[in-house]
Amino acid sequence: MGVIVSESRSPSLSQPVILGLDPGRQKCGLAIVGVDRILRYQEVVTVDAVLSTVERLRLRFPISTIVLGDQTGSKQWKETLAQMADPPRIMLVDERYTSLEARDRYWQMYPPAGLAKLLPQSFRTIPRPIDDIVAILLIERYLNRLTENLA
Repeated sequence: MGVIVSESRSPSLSQPVILGLDPGRQKCGLAIVGVDRILRYQEVVTVDAVLSTVERLRLRFPISTIVLGDQTGSKQWKETLAQMADPPRIMLVDERYTSLEARDRYWQMYPPAGLAKLLPQSFRTIPRPIDDIVAILLIERYLNRLTENLA
């Protein structure tokens, strides 16, 4: 089950949300999804801006968990995030193949318009970084793992 992209991205303050972080060497993807699987926020930021962005997001959203991809620099990021004041729970998630999945998800979220929709997907160029979409996929994997454990 995927995330629902909400037109109204105002947070439901009574419901905790999950912050997804796709760590990279130069940029990181961030996304916030509620346990209702509604997307509340997404952005790609430079590595230098991650902590300040997370702190700003914590003022705006009741973040209960940070889901972190388990590959590039994940150990260092987990340690850094754990040093924040009153840190949320930090969970590592398998991020294998998420970049490939994110390419497909990009076109689902942002369908091509005009003549571009006639091109096969493999010929289209994604016009921006998709690290934020990877962060969404990490949250989905985490939520799927939780619901599988309940079954």
